[in-house]
Amino acid sequence: MIIRQNVLAQELIGQPVMILDSTDPSMKNMHGKIVYETKNLLVINKGQNIVKIPKSIVTISLQLPDGEDCVINGTDLVGRPEDRIQRLD
Repeated sequence: MIIRQNVLAQELIGQPVMILDSTDPSMKNMHGKIVYETKNLLVINKGQNIVKIPKSIVTISLQLPDGEDCVINGTDLVGRPEDRIQRLD
């Protein structure tokens, strides 16, 4: 189960997300569901559109399964998803 303490070690695909801040003003307040993740990108389904978001330029808010919101700096997500676990140790 995803909780605030282990969110960086979990799979983010399928999680609702909102872009709280970005160096690209057009991305601010964008929201949707994460459908794919690469080393440097989050791919978000935004209604009828699929948008690729660079992790390094955003601050996101994830809605966790318990309803709590978790704010994450995108630079903490940069790297392959499977490598995040090693960085946390």
